[in-house]
Amino acid sequence: MLCHLQGGETRVVSDTRPDLAAISDPAVFTDWYWLKAELIDHCRAVGLSATGSKAELTERIAHLMATGERLGPTRRPRSTSDVDWARAALTPETVITDSYRNGPNVRRFFEAELGPAFSFTIEFMAWMKANVGRTLGDATAEWRAIDARRRAGEKAEIPAGNQFNRYVRDFFDANPDRSMDDARACWAAKRNRPGHNRYESADLDVLAD
Repeated sequence: MLCHLQGGETRVVSDTRPDLAAISDPAVFTDWYWLKAELIDHCRAVGLSATGSKAELTERIAHLMATGERLGPTRRPRSTSDVDWARAALTPETVITDSYRNGPNVRRFFEAELGPAFSFTIEFMAWMKANVGRTLGDATAEWRAIDARRRAGEKAEIPAGNQFNRYVRDFFDANPDRSMDDARACWAAKRNRPGHNRYESADLDVLAD
């Protein structure tokens, strides 16, 4: 397969998914979709830290391939809060702290306030992370606002790192009568090909095989 890059450069890209351990070119590495478990195993095999998000592991591996330098894990600021979110008695006045964590205790609070329809959506969890200093009452109001937008047909932005969720949403937007099994089959084939992992109508070809 020929891959045409900016500036007129052309690069040959294999149609066969390579062994991660055999890749030395960061451009080839980033052409492919990798499970987080695969990235963790590779980091351990080459002496890199295996902690952190999928994006951090990807950056760490690509940097090693490009420079030979081993980056350490990203340093995160230490929490300044001693709130035990797993056991604390939560009320609408409870302030969201930098130690906030989702869990059964928090879920029980929101379900009591919002009913059984409550769920930890990606957009809501991002709001919680970004709004330290606000209260759980504010969070309850925000969840209702997010849910109202969803019911009105507005779609929340899916972070680039959540490629599977983004693919499935685009798949069903284009193919509302298809099944989740169809979506998973198309995704499985897509992720084993180089290039982007966004849905395309040609992905349905795998279902005709």
